[in-house]
Amino acid sequence: MLTDNHGRKINYVRLAVTDRCNLRCFYCMPEHGLEWLERTALLSYEEMLRLCTVLVNMGIEKIRITGGEPFVRKDIMQFLEALSAIKGLQQITITTNGVLTAPFVPQLKPMGIHSVNLSLDTLDRERFFAITRRDELPNVLKTLDALLQHQIPVKLNAVVMDGRNTQDILPLVQLTKSLPVAVRFIEEMPFNGGDSHYTQLQWDHLRILHTIQQAHPGIEKLPDPPYSTAYNYQISGHVGTVGIIAAYTRSFCGTCNRIRITPQGVLKTCLYDDGVLNIRDLLRTHQSNDALQQALLHAINHRAKDGWQAEKLRKEKGPVHESMATIGG
Repeated sequence: MLTDNHGRKINYVRLAVTDRCNLRCFYCMPEHGLEWLERTALLSYEEMLRLCTVLVNMGIEKIRITGGEPFVRKDIMQFLEALSAIKGLQQITITTNGVLTAPFVPQLKPMGIHSVNLSLDTLDRERFFAITRRDELPNVLKTLDALLQHQIPVKLNAVVMDGRNTQDILPLVQLTKSLPVAVRFIEEMPFNGGDSHYTQLQWDHLRILHTIQQAHPGIEKLPDPPYSTAYNYQISGHVGTVGIIAAYTRSFCGTCNRIRITPQGVLKTCLYDDGVLNIRDLLRTHQSNDALQQALLHAINHRAKDGWQAEKLRKEKGPVHESMATIGG
């Protein structure tokens, strides 16, 4: 069992396979996009497979594939197939925006993909374009339909943004009435690739819950699974569930079981730190697996207590400016 210096079990890795994305969501990056990494700056699939094998041998049980958008990277399906062959790995999950995903869905379940998180901030096509700067909602909904058709568990992730999509909270909740999905509302975070676009959080988890309770006063709290980042709820008569993630408030840090690997191979033991270990350099200087494991253990054993401490310990002081696309979703 892999544990950090605060006694928290670490069994989950979020692995970003690319920084590139085919959307331009304003809460993630500037309209013109980012200065994309050169291919050689990214971990190769071979490097990622070696790293994942080492991590699984250390006690990692679950790997989530993120980006950027994973399906913009060439040969992603071959990589997923190879990843699924790692002995001891119990779960592979994927986070995607769904624009390119639908044609690949029939292949996901046979290779052992456990579930998919689908980003969907609105069901309104005009608001979708305003948020993402791309007219791709029909393709995202095709992916949702394909995932449900192939009985792959789906979580719909919606970032709640003041003045942008708060009117979509209840329509998204309504999806749970007839669809077996978990609709999850996420507090907006400052990872937009530039200056933060708000001075303070307007829609925290409590305000989101209050909005849902006003329309569904009988909503009931569900027991949260171990390590859950979401507060989970059920509305009577609905087949799906509702979750609220306090990503900015950071109230779940005490049970955090995850680490992140950025597209360029930097280990983040907290979403809010600025990277604690350059794994890519270790891999490319032909370090042994034992040396790689020792470096990972050292980093995990010097982990920040929570997101607030991680932010204070950042080498670059001041507001956070990274894009979510560059730090692994």
